[in-house]
Amino acid sequence: MKQAVAETPPQPHRRRRLLAAALFVAFAAGLGTADLPSAWGRTDAAPRNVASRGPLSGDEQNNIAVFKAASPSVVNITALTVERDFFSLNVQQVPRGTGTGFVWDERGHIVTNFHVIQGASAARVTLADQTSYRAELVGAFPDRDLAVLRIDAPKARLPALPIGTSRDLQVGQRVFAIGNPFGLDQTLTTGIVSALGREIESATRRMIRGVIQTDAAINPGNSGGPLLDSAGRLVGVTTAIYSPSGASSGIGFAIPVDEVNRIVPRLIRDGRMVRPALGISGGPPALTRSLELPTGVALVGVTNGGPAQRAGLEPFRRGRDGRVVQGDVITAVNDDAVSDLDDLLNALERFRPGDKVTLTVWRNGQTRKQAVTLGEASD
Repeated sequence: MKQAVAETPPQPHRRRRLLAAALFVAFAAGLGTADLPSAWGRTDAAPRNVASRGPLSGDEQNNIAVFKAASPSVVNITALTVERDFFSLNVQQVPRGTGTGFVWDERGHIVTNFHVIQGASAARVTLADQTSYRAELVGAFPDRDLAVLRIDAPKARLPALPIGTSRDLQVGQRVFAIGNPFGLDQTLTTGIVSALGREIESATRRMIRGVIQTDAAINPGNSGGPLLDSAGRLVGVTTAIYSPSGASSGIGFAIPVDEVNRIVPRLIRDGRMVRPALGISGGPPALTRSLELPTGVALVGVTNGGPAQRAGLEPFRRGRDGRVVQGDVITAVNDDAVSDLDDLLNALERFRPGDKVTLTVWRNGQTRKQAVTLGEASD
């Protein structure tokens, strides 16, 4: 004989689960909301009233004004390359990458980074009004990651950005970046100048010095775009980010506008950066240390008939007895100290062939000033 077992009433949490299960079964059976408890029924509703916000803050108004004024000058650049279709064998141009640029003048000159168009066979420029033009390369200077393109567009569609200065920038100043990150055109980000005098490596492995660091968000696609101050003036060209992930980490870099304003006119005029030359070969820093020489560029070669030889400069060399014959060490250009060959090249690039400069030269414990007329580099 089976023993009777008294039933235990359902606990509260079990009752809730049973109720939820019953409701689910009811919905599955096609019951409408009218069959639900009255507390779940529909009620009349209307849009809520919009709260008044008052006027925009001064910062917001300035942000809007800067963007409205500058955005028509910012362009999208699509680098193109030639590929052959695997099946049809037809040759066609396909996008290789995208970047940003900006209008330099009403003649259609567009400034961007060299690495945006590096390796491309052609490029297209899309203006803010979405009109697109084929671009031609005017000139490039890879050592500073700058390039100038040109498009044949009506002057009315080519508003140039106002030019500012970078020599008087201060850490903490508000800056704005406009670009096309990840293909999202006309994107504005804001931040501050977070550091000055940074160094980054160019495509040619030469150091770009005096670079502006900013925390304005810069991402892939921003390269070549403008960095603006709070007055909407160009103060830099965004060129790189420091990021382990490839996205913005709050550390971006821009080439200072003073450098841009020095190089771009030369690229437009000559199609390349015509660099002045001394006609010397500089030794590595290891040579300077091993010979216990003063900080500077120790000459290990002087071009026959070049500016340095005409000025009487001599290189270090070995005499017939195998001993090192003292040569010259260039320690400054126009009283601006140079610490290595890269420093010397950067100092000389501020001048043009035919300009006269005064070198501070050390030889065998004696220092002298030597005037030199610069020649033209062959590269």
